[in-house]
Amino acid sequence: MTEPTTIGWIGTGVMGSSMCGHLIAAGHSVTVHTRTRERADGLVAQGARWADSPAEAAAGADVTFAIVGYPADVREVFLGPAGVVGAAPEGGLVVDMTTSEPSLALEIHAAAAARGVGAIDAPVSGGDVGARNATLSIMVGGDEDDVARVRPLFEIMGRTITHLGGPGAGQHTKMVNQILIASGMIGVAEALLYAQQAGLDLAKTVEAVSGGAAGSWSLSNYGPRMLQGDFAPGFFVDHFVKDMGIALREAGTMHIAAPGLALAHQLYVALQGLGRGKNGTQALLLALAELSGIEWGPGADGDRASR
Repeated sequence: MTEPTTIGWIGTGVMGSSMCGHLIAAGHSVTVHTRTRERADGLVAQGARWADSPAEAAAGADVTFAIVGYPADVREVFLGPAGVVGAAPEGGLVVDMTTSEPSLALEIHAAAAARGVGAIDAPVSGGDVGARNATLSIMVGGDEDDVARVRPLFEIMGRTITHLGGPGAGQHTKMVNQILIASGMIGVAEALLYAQQAGLDLAKTVEAVSGGAAGSWSLSNYGPRMLQGDFAPGFFVDHFVKDMGIALREAGTMHIAAPGLALAHQLYVALQGLGRGKNGTQALLLALAELSGIEWGPGADGDRASR
């Protein structure tokens, strides 16, 4: 699909809008739908056409992508009465880039195959920064020929595109990704709180440790935001709680003990309880500060941070 392609796109959140914008900038014809029309205004201004439903976005499209919030949204967008599977033309492709349930990816693939339509699950990692910079990691599950057809479009949106296997394999791989991030974010938050209470220069401390064995993507990308008190979403707490819930259920069906994941899940649920579900995942720092009776922020270092 190196030639201009007709694309349907559903979902214009903190990642979806940038991802769709890259496809428009690459010269593809895009029809976009999202639940709140105003959130698509920027893409329409870039040249996208508006559709009143997922089905309208998919009708006549070579490939239809969706990146929405929750498995229930995925089910409605793909399999609902105004869904893309029922509207996609024979020989077309539908691609779910939401982090969702592996079993639902299998269900979508079966329903699409019955209509002569290919279906791919391709969740992403990299947050808002990766979406804006087209450096996402895209984890792909689906039939080899279908993946090969859509790979040039993935390459417009991401830097690392990996085909992991058949339907559902992309979603399982994203669960691996989220399990790794979950416990790692606890470490980042705990370390920064420790540094603050020890009276260290936080920026210099992050610089000192990020280049060694303690370095991580979360520390390098979210650490500076934490230091600035920036808890705006690159990835919503609410969505991360959803992802961890899926991973815990999948781990349970495989009889895997995952105490680190369970702890992270509970801490993030506590963060939701603090009214911070719409913050970014880096706001975990605030839940741990609350648990410790510590104030986080400029001037709140050492003994002065204790309540």
